[in-house]
Amino acid sequence: MLYNEVEQVNIKHLTTAELEAGLDIIRQSPKDDGVLELIVRRPQPEEREVLVEGELDLEVGLVGDTWKTRGSSRTADGSSHPDMQLNIINSRAIALVAQDKERWQLAGDQLFIDLDLSDENLPPGTQLALGSAVIEVTDQPHTGCKKFMARFGVDALKFVNSPVGKQLHLRGINAKVVQPGVIRVGDRVRKL
Repeated sequence: MLYNEVEQVNIKHLTTAELEAGLDIIRQSPKDDGVLELIVRRPQPEEREVLVEGELDLEVGLVGDTWKTRGSSRTADGSSHPDMQLNIINSRAIALVAQDKERWQLAGDQLFIDLDLSDENLPPGTQLALGSAVIEVTDQPHTGCKKFMARFGVDALKFVNSPVGKQLHLRGINAKVVQPGVIRVGDRVRKL
């Protein structure tokens, strides 16, 4: 299914109090043995394609995604950052912020996982097995931006960038592929 951001519907953004009320559910995310809830690739700027199955590749990350061609402001030459191949977000966090699963993909992440993404649980260097692939958490920060604020509200941006939001990585984490393979929605996600 191809989704263009122009099609998004207007939804009332949650307040800080409403977002904070959902923290207990997010904190109950599994420490290990999580589930891959959604796979989204970005075939063009401002487009999202929801996949049932995806392929992770050492060179391009999620096959069909624009990570490799978009580049990064975090590299000296503007090329894609090798430690930012994959953007991962906690599915409970995005469920709270987005309010509707049809809006999850607006976050811009590729992998939506029901797993505790905190530094305590997944420090940089942690490897995760999903499907036949293995990915590795990197030290590159993943923070909310103007696009995230426009899609989910100013309180959501403050929430994910708050001290507790940063500790739990509510905006997500970055990872890279270390073993290529096929992934599917519903795959188990295990720490190695």
